[in-house]
Amino acid sequence: MNTELFGIIALFVLTVALAVPFGKYIAKVYGGEKTLLDPVFSPLEKGFYRLSGIRPNVEMNWKQHLSALLTINMVWFFLGMFVLMNQGWLPLNPDGNPSQSADLAFNTTISFVVNCNLQHYSGETGMSYLGQLFLMFLQFVTAGTGMAAAAVVIIALKERTTEKLGNFYDLFVKSCTRILLPVSFVIALILLANGTPMTFNGKDTMYTMQGDTVQVSTGPVAAFVPIKHVGTNGGGFFGANSAHPLENPNYATNMTEMFGQMIIPLAMIFALGYYVKRRRLSWMIFGVMTLGFLLLTIPTIVTELHGNPKIAQMGVDMGSGAMEGKETRFGTTASAFWSIATTVISTGSINSMHDSFMPVSGLTQMLSMMTNAFYGGAGAGILNFYIFIILAVFISGLMVGRTPELMGKKIEAREMKIAMIVALLHPLLILAATALGVSMPELTAGTLNNPGFHGFSEMLYEYTSSAANNGSGFEGLGDNTPWWNISCGIVLILSRFIPIIGPVAIAGILASKKHVPESAGTLKTDTGTFGIMVFAVIVIITALSFFPALTLGPIAEYFSMQ
Repeated sequence: MNTELFGIIALFVLTVALAVPFGKYIAKVYGGEKTLLDPVFSPLEKGFYRLSGIRPNVEMNWKQHLSALLTINMVWFFLGMFVLMNQGWLPLNPDGNPSQSADLAFNTTISFVVNCNLQHYSGETGMSYLGQLFLMFLQFVTAGTGMAAAAVVIIALKERTTEKLGNFYDLFVKSCTRILLPVSFVIALILLANGTPMTFNGKDTMYTMQGDTVQVSTGPVAAFVPIKHVGTNGGGFFGANSAHPLENPNYATNMTEMFGQMIIPLAMIFALGYYVKRRRLSWMIFGVMTLGFLLLTIPTIVTELHGNPKIAQMGVDMGSGAMEGKETRFGTTASAFWSIATTVISTGSINSMHDSFMPVSGLTQMLSMMTNAFYGGAGAGILNFYIFIILAVFISGLMVGRTPELMGKKIEAREMKIAMIVALLHPLLILAATALGVSMPELTAGTLNNPGFHGFSEMLYEYTSSAANNGSGFEGLGDNTPWWNISCGIVLILSRFIPIIGPVAIAGILASKKHVPESAGTLKTDTGTFGIMVFAVIVIITALSFFPALTLGPIAEYFSMQ
């Protein structure tokens, strides 16, 4: 246990230590400054711009940014539907996997287009290699989309009056080439060195210790898995995701993959501070997010190490913790840490079965996604937290009797209306969709693997994961049905694009306003006091929105086990 605990502490410290200089590099990329990778990627980007006719130096206002973002995502959606509904006869299908049904293709395509990667299929049998490669493409570009949107907000925070906020396509391409691709390449080399397959052959024959013969799926796994984590996507090549020994062979790859999913969300925090030249603001944001992360992680680890009291009453040794659904290769502590890291960061990958975790752990996993503000996804984390900063500034301004200001720009009714819509949309989608599922048992009852409180948690988790662009699940749920595919798909669309549209719109509106110089009465947003205010706003909104639903699921299940 002590070794496992030391491992995750060392991993977190190392990730933070590397995120600071990496954030400085990201700020230089978005600021158009020279970097060490310019000789490698500048010719590649110029060639792409020349072929596509894109003029990267033509700056856009916030409306043009959103128009480009939504248009390109619509194109990817139609391409994805075509590939998945026709993969059975298209090339690169050595195992003869069938085409997906219309409702499953809709859910899968939407899920990968919105960077959620909710998977209602098993990769070995539900996807051809062509389908997997197209999904890998989406994992790059959708992460780049979120990072480009966050870059627009960061650019808008600079202290000047402007309507020009860079070029969307330039920010998008640089996010993919200069940030996502190099990190993914390094992680891919580590996975290859540890035995992750990289082939276009079909199933491979393997022999077990007992002498049995089994057919094991292979494929271009080493290329797929790195961007799954670096882009905070989470969609696994195999159905078991990172619990699969070919997707995550050993403890070293387990730590590498955890690092991969944490590095960019953390680095984006520091990139903001370097870009706007307010590093204290970055540390305030990091402090609030880390406080929330630790308050969710520590109870999860402690609970899982204590094990299941019902099993302990049967005389079973709980010295290794609650090991049901966990890999002995990784252990209880590392699995518990991963479960919170992947839900807080909105990656959604798993190295253990969340459905098997203790009720308190299920509660913290859902709270990680319900708050949707601690670290977050690649780019999306900054966008979500920006909304809470707007709310906290407005409330603080009212408390001291001053017009709310952020970075020298007055926050008025229009911005507050947008912020409140975005903040309340998240609980609305989760709770309304869950209520519909509960009220129509003829559509959902047969899909639940567990009755009672845990069955309700499975439903609540599914919609929470969809709304948080996470993609993990309480996989006792039989979710490949028209109801789950379509309802989750609708939640996925709304929960991805409105939280992007809202922050970008607010940032664009504020950037166009006259800059007001700081004075003695200006509210400082880079202090610990303001950080506490932001944290309080996050906790209050989450508690008021979700506590009643949580009492019907994991909280009730916890008390039923005592």
